Amino acid sequence: MTATPDISADSAAVEYGGKVLAVEPGGNEPIPLEARHGTPRGLFWTWTAPNLEFATIFVGVISVAYFGLSFWQAVGAVVIGNLLGAVAHFLLSAEGPLHGVPQMVLGRLAFGHKGNILPATFMAVMCGVGWFATNSVSGAFALAGLLGITPLAGLIVIVVAQTAFAFFGHNLVQRFERLAAPILAIVFLIGAVIIFSKSDVSAGSADGGFSMGGFLLAVGASFGYTAGWTPYAADYTRYLPPTVSKMQTGLFASAGLFLSCTLLMVVGAASMTIGARTSDNPTDAFTANFPSAIADLTLLAIAVGAIAANAINVYSGAMAFVTMGFTLPVGAQRALVSVFFGVAGFLVAWWALADAAASYEAFLLLVAYWIGPWLGVVFADRVLRREPPSLELLYDRKYANWGGLAAFVIALVVSVLLFCNQERFVGFVVRAVPELGDIGAFVGFVIAFIAYLLLARSQVEKSLQQYG
Repeated sequence: MTATPDISADSAAVEYGGKVLAVEPGGNEPIPLEARHGTPRGLFWTWTAPNLEFATIFVGVISVAYFGLSFWQAVGAVVIGNLLGAVAHFLLSAEGPLHGVPQMVLGRLAFGHKGNILPATFMAVMCGVGWFATNSVSGAFALAGLLGITPLAGLIVIVVAQTAFAFFGHNLVQRFERLAAPILAIVFLIGAVIIFSKSDVSAGSADGGFSMGGFLLAVGASFGYTAGWTPYAADYTRYLPPTVSKMQTGLFASAGLFLSCTLLMVVGAASMTIGARTSDNPTDAFTANFPSAIADLTLLAIAVGAIAANAINVYSGAMAFVTMGFTLPVGAQRALVSVFFGVAGFLVAWWALADAAASYEAFLLLVAYWIGPWLGVVFADRVLRREPPSLELLYDRKYANWGGLAAFVIALVVSVLLFCNQERFVGFVVRAVPELGDIGAFVGFVIAFIAYLLLARSQVEKSLQQYG
């Protein structure tokens, strides 16, 4: 059995403490009690800032422009999707302060040490690289429109800035989010007032009726966006003292996430009722109805919002990579991995510049496909465990829970084959019943939850006895 990390003896982490302009040491070790700091209230800004960006707006845009919904239908869809994602974020954020470990380390409870490599890989690649690339594209377009440069030049500026924040780590990322959030909120609220003053929210859908398939696609896309943050949740609460209120921790984190996502998605849906797009540059098209000064300010806010989002994406993507078991012979292994993800994300974003809209729609649903089953396994594990997890179990390399991995894989494969709705592949059930839209994530959650209760119950009971 691997020895439990000594959470009181990590002198580097204690020295790091609350320093902002210092590189966060280590990888996925528990945060020592002496290094814990902060209050739950700060989480509101942590989860508000990264969603005050154009990628959030664009979920509302595609709900009307691509899924064929009216404004009010789109509002209903994004509220449902965001609420489901925020509830999951509430529950996972509240767990972070207990042991002071990242979210993917907590995932070892349900998947075992080796089995957890698969969901950690999904997170590292699809969130650390995929989300990084997606948000970088919107930031690049914004800088291109603002400064009159090429999108590629804008992409380089964006990538360098956000990778630098992630390299320094937790404290600088948190500080940047808190400083950026109020400023971004003011800019986007001004833009929202202008959008709603010119929009026609009473306009009907493109086909003049209600499309259940389009509605469920929008629910899935908004859920994919909001729930896409859930594998990061404990990463940003693990530095809080273990004595803080779990209710406040979850509430502030989920409230910042839900309010920011819902507001900007609704604004995006409203913007599509004004008129036809005037530019192939999506950020220019969004700001076309603004006075020039407000348009420039909004473009700048979009660029800053992309950096705010991706500072978190790169940081947690690197954290997931380290959790997979890879180690580097240096004290700042997470920082170096952040640079690697910055480079990888840049290359993917460069490729995606050619067709941002299509790439984004597909990516949102792809994220949701694995998040749904992952949440199903994680929450089923919480139902079976009657007491908080042992820190010793989380770092025991011999601990296995193959029932969790099996439940995840079964749910992922079945839900995608039967219920996904992508341009290149449509699930067999959806082919017969197009009105289902894309419910793959939700079916995956249910299958994974039930499968885990059936396949992993004995292993959970055994671990409770062994590590109790």
